[in-house]
Amino acid sequence: MMPMIEELVGRMRNGELLPSEHLEEKISVLEERDHELNAFITKTLELAREQAKRVDRLVRDGKGGKFYGLVWGIKDNFALKGVPMTCASKMLENYVPPYTATAVERIIDNNGVILGKLNMDEFACGSSGETSYFGPTRNAHDPERVAGGSSSGAGAAVAAGMVDLALASDTGGSIRNPASFNGVVGLKPSYGMVSRYGLADLAMSLDVPGPIAPDAYGVALAMDVLQGYDPRDRTTVRRRLEFVATIDAFNPDGIKIGFSDVLLAGADGPVRRAVIHTLKFFEKKGAEVVDVDLPDVRKVLPVYYLVVYPEFASAMQKYDGILYGHRAGGSTLQELVSRSRGEGFGKEVKRRIILGTYVSLAENAGKWYTLALKARKALQEMFNRAFQQVDVILSPTVPNLPFPIGERIDDPVKMYMSDVLTVPANLLGVPAVTFPGGWEGRLPIGVQLMGPRYSDPLLVSAVRFFEKEGRPWCA
Repeated sequence: MMPMIEELVGRMRNGELLPSEHLEEKISVLEERDHELNAFITKTLELAREQAKRVDRLVRDGKGGKFYGLVWGIKDNFALKGVPMTCASKMLENYVPPYTATAVERIIDNNGVILGKLNMDEFACGSSGETSYFGPTRNAHDPERVAGGSSSGAGAAVAAGMVDLALASDTGGSIRNPASFNGVVGLKPSYGMVSRYGLADLAMSLDVPGPIAPDAYGVALAMDVLQGYDPRDRTTVRRRLEFVATIDAFNPDGIKIGFSDVLLAGADGPVRRAVIHTLKFFEKKGAEVVDVDLPDVRKVLPVYYLVVYPEFASAMQKYDGILYGHRAGGSTLQELVSRSRGEGFGKEVKRRIILGTYVSLAENAGKWYTLALKARKALQEMFNRAFQQVDVILSPTVPNLPFPIGERIDDPVKMYMSDVLTVPANLLGVPAVTFPGGWEGRLPIGVQLMGPRYSDPLLVSAVRFFEKEGRPWCA
């Protein structure tokens, strides 16, 4: 079993384990497993070794920062100066950013060691990790199955022990889905808690950077560093939350957990059983389970995609092969742009651009996009009413178990259903965390807790409580 984050930090703080020694352990795991899992796009071994040696010296001087040399993987839609940033696309295969994302800067400033850039669905378009130009990421527990997406490499790399922590992004479940499928912990923070500067947009009103970790403490430690106002991202808030300081503060007595049978609609049998098991655990410990009035979650998905498609199509306009990105030949400007985009983008990205462009047409905007925004507001009001009654809402993270690679790649509607329980948190701007709530054989089952805005520390402390006092359901 992997050492948990709190233990690792303690060992490196007191000198039992040098950061450079720990890094070499991680590199050994990477070399053993990544040829099978394909979690990394770019490995930065020499950079990591330089960083680890620097942290060795800082730790000896009592300046270990927050991370003391913990090893990080970075989803490949975050910029790191001088290191390729591909977004898992042919379009950006050779792009090297001249700047570093704010979230990555904060990791480095707190003595995190960067082992590389992680695989993902192309431009974060996908729920399985299969749309990457560099090939699919495989599940850490069963390599014949998907790792989830879009932060596929982040989920697999943490679960396999190749990195301690991963920086990922979540637009409709892209942190929580792969964390669930790989049996680790992933937090989608409240919108505005973590800077998006240096993150390639999928949908700017929904995108949120956040951590994936093997346990709740790792998520808390990461969030203490990642959060905070950034003048380069005006959507960030000045409010700071306490994560590690409150990690053991969860008391189930008096906590009200919202639940509704609609959250289990279409869920696999093992997923249902794991959720009910977790719900009963918290109830037995003193929490009150409250039936809340929620919409049929399957009706939320069209609203989400009608918001995402136009924002994504707009964000992708800059990739034309002229200023940067893949450039194909062409005798005219129109031919050059058309061929560059045709060759540079994969099937799922093209699908979303086409649909987003269609929805955005003047004759369609009132028909689709405006209605979707109204529906989004109605959903926010409905969930806000629910959060006036309860502290958190408990549900499956994904309604199904990790499925075999290739099973759904040609069925986008079925693929999109993987997001049905994760997209509400993005539409609302509220936090949601996934943690291992059960196992069907060797396949993990994620359980999700969602709370009102800025309840992020409460959610993480609830997971910590379950880790200490509970036990995941097992078939």
